[in-house]
Amino acid sequence: MTETSKSGFVTFVGRPNVGKSTLMNALVGEKIAITSEKPQTTRRAIRGILNRPGGQLIIVDTPGVHRPRTLLGQRLNDLVETVLGDVDVIGFCVPANEKIGPGDRRIAESLDGYPRAKKVAIVTKADTASRDGIMAQLMEVDSLREDWAAVIPLSSDTGEQLDVLTDELLAMMPDGPALYPEDVSTDESIEDRVAEIIREAALLDVRAELPHSIAVQIQEIAPREDNVELTDVYADIVIERDSQKPIIIGRNGSRLKEVGARARADIEPLLGTRVFLSLHVRVAKEWQRDPKHLGRLGF
Repeated sequence: MTETSKSGFVTFVGRPNVGKSTLMNALVGEKIAITSEKPQTTRRAIRGILNRPGGQLIIVDTPGVHRPRTLLGQRLNDLVETVLGDVDVIGFCVPANEKIGPGDRRIAESLDGYPRAKKVAIVTKADTASRDGIMAQLMEVDSLREDWAAVIPLSSDTGEQLDVLTDELLAMMPDGPALYPEDVSTDESIEDRVAEIIREAALLDVRAELPHSIAVQIQEIAPREDNVELTDVYADIVIERDSQKPIIIGRNGSRLKEVGARARADIEPLLGTRVFLSLHVRVAKEWQRDPKHLGRLGF
């Protein structure tokens, strides 16, 4: 990349579970952020780096904007506000297969508070709607603001229109050199990525409020002393109440073993070795509401 190339930051906003993390992963070309059908899965500002001949996009994945019910929820919303104030482009996401509601309108109106950033409307999950349905959604989204720099339908699953979005975003970025080396796809640490992989595995098939109660803390990642082809990973799955332990562990530890197997399948390609994964379930009472617990867990 030359000194005259473009580089800058884009973030995607929207209600929880509109496909923001899936979109970032699709653009970067690898799994940087975990995904789940459970709302409010993303809990940090995760950066994915997309390199093109014309420049570099740094995609900042953020939590979904929601009405907070805990201190954690408020901190996640505060994180989104901080990111929005720093990026060059904001992509507002709504799914093609869901009606636009008050939450969408509230988020679209809130973008007035970030006049520096260009705004792009993105209709996600285009593969789940008919052509007429997509057109109707595009018209509805377009009416939410008068200053959209572009309105783009796409599908992260099929790849439809991803190149169009990439070209549009790069064109909106300021001139400047790449901010990260070309071979870097994220600035996430290995520990954070492994923790998120474990949390994603733990989220599968859990219901009600339990998904929000799950956090993961890495205790150690280290190569086995007598076997360089094996990495030991020790991690705690943190929950809020003793009553949640049997749900996570399962009968005779069956569910915890499933979580470990699912997580290990994604951790091994990331680390490039076989992995011994040791999971311990630990209770931190009402950690979502406790500032000390939140600090220890990195929030």
